[in-house]
Amino acid sequence: MKKVATNLGLLARQAVLIFADILLINASYFLTAVLNNNHAVMPMIVPMLLTRALPVTVMFVLVYALFGLYSSIWKYAGMQDLLRCGAAGVMGGLLSVSIDKIGSALDWGPLRNMGNFDANFYVSSTLMIIALCGGFRMFYRASRYLHHTNVMFRRSRRNQKRIMLVGAGDMGMLMVRELEANEYRWGRPVVIVDDNPAKQGKRFSGIPVRGGTDRIPEIAAKFEVDEILFCIPSVSVQRQTEIMNIAMQADCVLKKCPTLTELNDDKPDIQQIRNVEITDLLPRPEVDLNIDQCKYLNGRTVLVTGVGSIGSEICRQVAKHKPLRMILVDNYENNVFSLYHELKRQYKDTFPIYIRIGSVQDIGRMREIFSEFHPDIVFHAAAHKHVPLMESSPCEAVKNNIFGTYNTAKVAVEHKVKKFVILSTDKAVNPANVMGATKRVTEMIVQYFDRLAPNTQFAAVRFGNVLGSNGSVIPIFKKQIECGGPVTVTDPEITRYFMTIPEAAQLVIQAGSLSQGGEVFVLDMGEPVRILDLAEKIIKLSGYVPYKDIDIVFTGLRPGEKLYEELTLTEEMAGRKKTANNKIFVTPPLDFSNEKMERALKKLRAATNENVRELLMEIVPNFHENPDAPTIE
Repeated sequence: MKKVATNLGLLARQAVLIFADILLINASYFLTAVLNNNHAVMPMIVPMLLTRALPVTVMFVLVYALFGLYSSIWKYAGMQDLLRCGAAGVMGGLLSVSIDKIGSALDWGPLRNMGNFDANFYVSSTLMIIALCGGFRMFYRASRYLHHTNVMFRRSRRNQKRIMLVGAGDMGMLMVRELEANEYRWGRPVVIVDDNPAKQGKRFSGIPVRGGTDRIPEIAAKFEVDEILFCIPSVSVQRQTEIMNIAMQADCVLKKCPTLTELNDDKPDIQQIRNVEITDLLPRPEVDLNIDQCKYLNGRTVLVTGVGSIGSEICRQVAKHKPLRMILVDNYENNVFSLYHELKRQYKDTFPIYIRIGSVQDIGRMREIFSEFHPDIVFHAAAHKHVPLMESSPCEAVKNNIFGTYNTAKVAVEHKVKKFVILSTDKAVNPANVMGATKRVTEMIVQYFDRLAPNTQFAAVRFGNVLGSNGSVIPIFKKQIECGGPVTVTDPEITRYFMTIPEAAQLVIQAGSLSQGGEVFVLDMGEPVRILDLAEKIIKLSGYVPYKDIDIVFTGLRPGEKLYEELTLTEEMAGRKKTANNKIFVTPPLDFSNEKMERALKKLRAATNENVRELLMEIVPNFHENPDAPTIE
């Protein structure tokens, strides 16, 4: 019944539109006749117009139907519909001349004088038909739009979000139209800011442009803005970060429109608007690593151990370079299972992907996997990385980080793997905790095996903190905010180096390309970030006011935690140099005794929680736990 009622309603609207066209077409001819004859209708013109009215009107209706003017939804009419209306009018005008000439040629009774109109009459009448019929349709659209807008405004004005747009360019205008097309369910734009003085003081789609980005907090307060939407995809990342930091001073939710590369078929989608993330506010632009140098992955068998947050991103980045096949190795099946299906959906049958469950601590299992696939390239990401947890379980850190790396590297040498890259950390530099010390040992293991295996190039990549990775401060802060606070920071002066997950993964892949054997690669991560500043920004981005809505509590340094991290050992500084990518530095292998290393590793295999720290210090003499940190309970 509902479908029948809808069809009847559509037919009724079409009938009304046809009836209106009939009236307007004939009115156009009579008005043209009046205007062309100095407002006086000559006695012979009226019979001529009446004689031709039926065939000309029927012809116009058929032409309009042929051009789809009765199947358009005129509530949403636009320029295309108007152009079709004009083309149909021109076609109808030309055919009306033909009808008149045919009637005149018949030379019969009332038809005899049908062709007695001059060219001016036909041109004027055609233009009037286009104007009246097109104008009627646009009047209908405008009246429906105004009625609908008024209804929507009355319904939602009390609860509707008030939006400030940053940027009065093409993307800003696209977003205005998208918000309108979605009936302002996502909010109503009330003001625009733009740094172009020529646009300030103007109106775009009825929305005022008031000042530049330096006045965002002031303008947001004046217009009672709830949400700030950044529509500046062509502005440099560094400038975008500066503008966002200015906007942080306003008590508003910050959102970002999609970039030009993120648009689906160059069409904006309101669903692509996202919240500004803390990664958008890094005090440096995200490093654009040269992935074009990574063609060494093409047609190669690539094995990745440890498919966590960074390991998963390494797999995604590797997949872009069309490997021969990819093997995902992890002892926790859930992460690897999810990633497997994600990659299969995206790359379908481009290359085979395999999952193998196993622990890097089990050298026998590693030999089984390597014997099955004979990988060319290995990215070793499997590790325990949580500092406080490893302080209370130091032997597990040794088993997984040190001997897991040793086992995987040894098997890689046995199977003549071409490249072997491990993930390290800035905590390996002058380590103050067990986790950092074990990762420093893994760097030495890489250099140890590089000396022994001329057919395999080994390298290590040293990270800062990775934003958004499992166990990093960002997810922890967000969870604390969701629970109503407080957000916990260990010390008001604690700082860390930060990088994004894609940066970390790309650095690992590019290190494989740049490696000649035994190096430690470090990314230039700019200045360290104060964790307190990070916490305050995350609270603001979540829509709260720090210390008012969400409190921040200082808990003191955790076991093994330092106030400041370092990226390079003192003894590495002399040989530290830039690579082909000026944002990546490389430190050459340090000299140490293989025999001493082997003896120390042998002792570590039998270590206990009581002596494991002393044994680690034999290999890593600069391992000194922070005396100010609390003891382990």
